[in-house]
Amino acid sequence: MRRFATERAKKLISSYHHQRSLLSSSQSPRFFTSVASDPSSVMSSSSPPVTLDTINPKVLKCEYAVRGEIVSQAQHLQQELQAKPGSHPFDEILYCNIGNPQSLGQQPITFFREVLALCDHPSILDRSETQGLFSADSIQRAWQILDLIPGRATGAYSHSQGIKGLRDHIAAGIEARDGFPANPNDIFLTDGASPAVHMMMQLLIRSETDGILCPIPQYPLYSASIALHGGALVPYYLDEAKGWGLEVSELQKQLKEAQSNGITVRALAVINPGNPTGQVLAEDNQREIVEFCKNENLVLLADEVYQENIYVDEKKFHSFKKVSRFMGYGEDDIALVSFQSVSKGYYGECGKRGGYMEVTGFSADVREQIYKVASVNLCSNISGQILASLVMNPPKVGDESYESFIAEKDGILSSLARRAKTLEDAFNSLEGITCNKAEGAMYLFPRIHLPQKAIEAAKALKKAPDALYASRLLEATGIVVVPGSGFGQVPGTWHFRCTILPQEDKIPAVVSRLTAFHEAFMAEYRD
Repeated sequence: MRRFATERAKKLISSYHHQRSLLSSSQSPRFFTSVASDPSSVMSSSSPPVTLDTINPKVLKCEYAVRGEIVSQAQHLQQELQAKPGSHPFDEILYCNIGNPQSLGQQPITFFREVLALCDHPSILDRSETQGLFSADSIQRAWQILDLIPGRATGAYSHSQGIKGLRDHIAAGIEARDGFPANPNDIFLTDGASPAVHMMMQLLIRSETDGILCPIPQYPLYSASIALHGGALVPYYLDEAKGWGLEVSELQKQLKEAQSNGITVRALAVINPGNPTGQVLAEDNQREIVEFCKNENLVLLADEVYQENIYVDEKKFHSFKKVSRFMGYGEDDIALVSFQSVSKGYYGECGKRGGYMEVTGFSADVREQIYKVASVNLCSNISGQILASLVMNPPKVGDESYESFIAEKDGILSSLARRAKTLEDAFNSLEGITCNKAEGAMYLFPRIHLPQKAIEAAKALKKAPDALYASRLLEATGIVVVPGSGFGQVPGTWHFRCTILPQEDKIPAVVSRLTAFHEAFMAEYRD
């Protein structure tokens, strides 16, 4: 038997060497020549390796309006202004398209930046001059944070879920906010809330028959993420006539319709306070939403990044986790993911890319899979992690920085409330515009009742009517807003989203420019 195997092996080796010799002989060039002489091969080699026809179709399907066509147009105008001042009837571009506070002049919170600076350059902590430049509590906090970081190295990778000590601080902040325990192992630190949303879509969407219930209007992160991951957006419409109210009857209607079309609905996304609509949910409404998710066995995706941005006395922010725990529902009753970001609130640290998600109600084996997805990205950036911990654990009464911190925080939020009211009143004073109150967040979402001639003009240009309005507004005033069609809206209605972020001393100019433009636009297209 052994002799047979040996002889068989010799024959295989001999055959292998014979084939190699054929390849190295004169037959080999004939093989390559025949390939090169094939016309189709030549054509394919001269074609670009990547075209719109050959990229992932999910990317083509994905859209993100807040940085879309209008913003490209604005950037082009900005370049023209820089190259040739006075070339347009305005001297600056006002980017009211995105919640980016510091780009419009908002100053960072002093305490947060002092701690960040000290953590990034710890060698100055022991210098005598540091005591005169930085507050005592920022120095103390920097030492505390550095002690939590292995090697005190802010330039090193961290645990994929985020630095454990910083997650401890965030969990303590959540517990202080809600009055219910929070587990640091439930917290995943991310580069802003957006990657956290993408992670959950990766987890939940298995195919095009998996759907996510999303509000309309919605922040286009959700539609874009669902498209990229190959799922189905199941829309539920907010009621504009009721201050952008969320009706559970609408959720039930859309859920049943999706199921009848073969869609398995996996989750419900809720944005509170609302983006782009600015409403703040009442606690009773939140209870109904929690009950709906529990009864329908849906994951509740709670986008709560604007939790600090509340501008009306009659409304308060309540996290969905707090509401569900008050209702008596624990880990075994409802799956809930809460998103938070350092980009919004009064902090506005968009460029630092800090945020987290708190994941509750998931089994241990599913949590391992979420951790695996987080590990693919190694870790979120350390500055963002530090900022997220500071946002949830700011200076306390008795700390040296407390009074200045409160003054900065209250100053920003009260100014935002005034700006929201001024812009709301201005919109409602214009012909054909109605605007709900901004109860929270950073935006107004006015409805434009456009003349039929304007709608026809937009069709001729193959534009949505609100996109035509936004484009013309930009050309005339330098003000950048986002067409409502980029967020979704009831068919036949037209809106635009405008931030409340231009500095308060610029709001009168925004109002006057917008008013003059709107009056001229309506006169031009009046039926």
